Amino acid sequence: MTDTAPIPRQHWFAMGTLALGVSLVIMDATIVNVALPVVIEDLGLDSSGAQWMNAIYSLVFASLMLTVGRFGDLYGRKRLFTMGLVLFMTASLFAGASVSPAMLIGSRLLQGVGAAMILPSTLSTLNAMFQGRARGIAFAIWGSTIGGMAAVGPLVGGWLATDVSWRWAFWLNIPFGLLTLVGIARYIDETRDMTLRRGADVPGVLLSSLGLAGIVFGLIEGQNYGWVQRPSGAVSPVPFALVGGVALVAVFVVVEQRRVLADKVALVDLGLLRIRSFRFGIIAALIVALGEFGLLFTLPLLLQGALGYSALGTGFLVLWLAVGTFLVSGATPKLTARIGQRSVVRVGLGLEAVAIAGLALTLSTSVPGYVVAVWLFVYGVGVGMATAQLTSVILIEVPLAQSGQASGFQTTVRQLGSALGVALLGGLLIANVTSQTTARLAGSDLTPAQREQVVTLVHTTVGAAIPSLATNPATASAAVAAEQALVHASKITTGIAAGVLGIGLAATLALPPLPTDAPSSPRSRRKARTAQS
Repeated sequence: MTDTAPIPRQHWFAMGTLALGVSLVIMDATIVNVALPVVIEDLGLDSSGAQWMNAIYSLVFASLMLTVGRFGDLYGRKRLFTMGLVLFMTASLFAGASVSPAMLIGSRLLQGVGAAMILPSTLSTLNAMFQGRARGIAFAIWGSTIGGMAAVGPLVGGWLATDVSWRWAFWLNIPFGLLTLVGIARYIDETRDMTLRRGADVPGVLLSSLGLAGIVFGLIEGQNYGWVQRPSGAVSPVPFALVGGVALVAVFVVVEQRRVLADKVALVDLGLLRIRSFRFGIIAALIVALGEFGLLFTLPLLLQGALGYSALGTGFLVLWLAVGTFLVSGATPKLTARIGQRSVVRVGLGLEAVAIAGLALTLSTSVPGYVVAVWLFVYGVGVGMATAQLTSVILIEVPLAQSGQASGFQTTVRQLGSALGVALLGGLLIANVTSQTTARLAGSDLTPAQREQVVTLVHTTVGAAIPSLATNPATASAAVAAEQALVHASKITTGIAAGVLGIGLAATLALPPLPTDAPSSPRSRRKARTAQS
């Protein structure tokens, strides 16, 4: 098919099927955040459970994506897509029907496994099925779907939690998943990579998964078990989990290097990190994901717990982030041509850091909604400038033969950043809201037992129970103190998120000059147009 030939109807349906499949994965990563306070209240989820509900999805996704993507290349991408989607739908069914926190978190774990099967299989299928102009259109649809669904997720989650039920945030995957399965059966070709070496890096998968799980466990459960000792005085498992996790990751690095030297199949070639643009780009991507997903976890808790917003109102506010991303996307290519990719990434990260710092400075119990919306809009503009260009910067100097592995590596690192963001910033919010509530209730009229009860309730629900405290005349004054505590804790958390983004910006300063970084002058652009004509 030539670039001028019309694209067959079946190819359009295939593009739509791939986009619909990946949209379920991406939307599910964000749809739950806005509904989280409602889930906490309805299911009795405690603070660590709330973190696990989000972190386990990203953690499993990050741990398995490279391995299962390779299985699809070897044994059939259509087959992997289908199996992943069936598992994802089954897990969504159980997540929506959850009657306990353990059931919900277990279902989210299975969703992460399914998502790790779906995302790489859709991308590799797209790359194998289409050529020329059709491939460019297919990639544009695939990429736009990811951005659009990440934006729509909070709004849909807010609407469902407010007017229907939070359970439909998961059950919504069932009808659309069935529609996708029909599309897979009718329009998707089975493709494989016949040149790929067979085999799997089982030690690499186990070491990386267990190491990352140990680190995330330590960061999340430190609030419950104590960082060194349990409340009972017994030794806490947290330091063992953290040290063990770091040790396993260190062993993973050694094992992967030896497998590459021995010419064995390796989960990832860490020699890629010798490429300077890849190394510092990966660091920036990890930090950006940490700040972004940490913010998206904590912000709905603040808006609904202390500022009086419903889940739907929270979704509309978060939508301004997507509006900023969408509006700047059209101008980014021209801006990149004018000032270069590095500069666009740096400006974008700078806007993200300024917006989150501004949010931290202006937060209060009476902050107008439009102020929050403005800061989220500016943040969205920064995301729109930085994220797509950062991906290009990471891969620009990677040899073509290693581009597939490098692309999977950077996606894995972003998912790892998401899990760490929820664990670190979520844990920081929980610790601060607990200590602040305790301090602000010290001089209240409540008895010590009542104060302890309120503090425990605020701690375990991460502030989601504050509105119910406000409706009870006996605890209304305590609710005011808890609202102020949550706002104060959120100011600290968002301020640190801004600092984290500043570190990500600093990492981009170490990026080397890139081939696309020579901005063209108006005169040179006129000469180029004259030469072309």
